[in-house]
Amino acid sequence: MVKAIVNINERANRVLNIVKAKRGLKTKSEAINIVVNEYGKTLLEPELRPEFIEKIKTRQKEKTVKITNFGSHYGLD
Repeated sequence: MVKAIVNINERANRVLNIVKAKRGLKTKSEAINIVVNEYGKTLLEPELRPEFIEKIKTRQKEKTVKITNFGSHYGLD
């Protein structure tokens, strides 16, 4: 476990207190861990989520399209 001294603003402090109260936590450290873990689920490594993996698997099965001139194919010329 890592110990850290952090400076947070009043709003962040209120949010942590609300998380702490709603979850019945003993310390703000526990609240910080929950907030960071929840945020991390949405921010970090979305490409490893099951929905993303299924999406990629279906795309792998799609037929490929050969393009001889990229610019003209996509109307860039």
